[in-house]
Amino acid sequence: MATFEEIYVQYSPKVYRLCMGYVNNHDLAKDLVQDTFVNVWKYLPGFRGDADVGTWVFKIATNICLSHLKKDSRQAQTDLPTDLADIPAENTDERIALLYRSIAQLEENERLIISMVLEDLPQKQIAEIIGISEGNVRVRIHRIKEKLSSIMKYYGQF
Repeated sequence: MATFEEIYVQYSPKVYRLCMGYVNNHDLAKDLVQDTFVNVWKYLPGFRGDADVGTWVFKIATNICLSHLKKDSRQAQTDLPTDLADIPAENTDERIALLYRSIAQLEENERLIISMVLEDLPQKQIAEIIGISEGNVRVRIHRIKEKLSSIMKYYGQF
């Protein structure tokens, strides 16, 4: 089994991006990553290996993000700009920022799913993490991509 350090090195960047998909705030995403890995550290000795380590880590991160959003549901949307068209998307960083802002407009489960897709998690693993069938994951991914495409097209960025 992997050590905590190996797990942290391998998964922390992915967990950060997952958290950014939820909160669209760098400092808050870093805090959520830290909370995630505190729990990984705490529960690693009891990890039986019934699931893949990555699935387990993402499940913890997802629960941390959802708990945060439930505690402070107002914060998830307050940092969004009122008009995404005002955001230039001329370079990669700005396009990524626009993508995160667009993702932030999605519902919680949609943000979770698309964040895992962006991390190249297999659909089977996504299904295990959120507790739905693989077929349902495929359908939801398709619908989410259509929704994001519409948002991006609306603002002339896609």
